[in-house]
Amino acid sequence: MNKKTTVIRFSNGDVKKVKPDQRVIYYHANAQMTRTTSPDGLEVVQFPNKRTEKFYPDGSKEIVFPDGTVKHLKDGQEETLFPDGTIVRVERNGDKTIVLSNGQKEIHTAQFRRREYPDGTIKTVYCSGCQETKYISGRVKVKDEAGNIILDEKQMSPQHAASPGKCQLQFFAKTDKN
Repeated sequence: MNKKTTVIRFSNGDVKKVKPDQRVIYYHANAQMTRTTSPDGLEVVQFPNKRTEKFYPDGSKEIVFPDGTVKHLKDGQEETLFPDGTIVRVERNGDKTIVLSNGQKEIHTAQFRRREYPDGTIKTVYCSGCQETKYISGRVKVKDEAGNIILDEKQMSPQHAASPGKCQLQFFAKTDKN
């Protein structure tokens, strides 16, 4: 077994090194980037701005940005971890979940945007423009698309709890027309 590193220098300034463990390290002079390919199929690309991209044999990808942000991509899904602790997940269908470092959570879909607070409060804005706020106490406040309060109940009656509110009915009526 050859214990030496083989080095090939190209006229354009590129350099290819083949290590004894069969890793191939290729330096692209014009782009000032390095691509390392391992025998197991892992490929690591390092850019001059300190960004690193890893391509795994299973097709997944990881990007590490200079600020410490890490993005994972696999099977059409994306997860980004920010240095402040915020996590953003994007599903194949485009739905997005954001978990903030302060404990709040946002969910974005084609039908609504929702924010869930650590105290249990949930605020939802539907694509129709209607807004609904549910409090931990059981109080529910609903506003129409103009911001007018159309429901403000201290306690949800069993009738309202079992059936969709006016705002939700307006939302569903508008989406059914599409």
